[in-house]
Amino acid sequence: MDFLTHLLVFVHLIGMAALFGGLFVQVKAEPRVINNAIVHGILTQLVSGVLLLGILESGDEPVDHAKYGVKLVVALVIGGIVLAQRKKPALSGGGYLALLLLTVLNIAVAVFW
Repeated sequence: MDFLTHLLVFVHLIGMAALFGGLFVQVKAEPRVINNAIVHGILTQLVSGVLLLGILESGDEPVDHAKYGVKLVVALVIGGIVLAQRKKPALSGGGYLALLLLTVLNIAVAVFW
């Protein structure tokens, strides 16, 4: 079970890197768009995060449901924005900033909570 947990954490971190990296390369881009790294990064994070929570639930240690609930809600909001905007020719400045700040928020919750 430890190997599976470590593997899912690894996949989750790759999803986070793809999401953040996909957003970061759009800083100077004109127009800003939802690229494949953003789409696949958030989907990878959602799937691996839910699987990780399932493994944590099956263990002996208590799980902080508030923390994972906040992370899930933030990830779902990111996913909703990404899926709604991915077919549009350009991402607004506010939409881009929202995605970037929500991504950083989710990383901060994971690290500091």
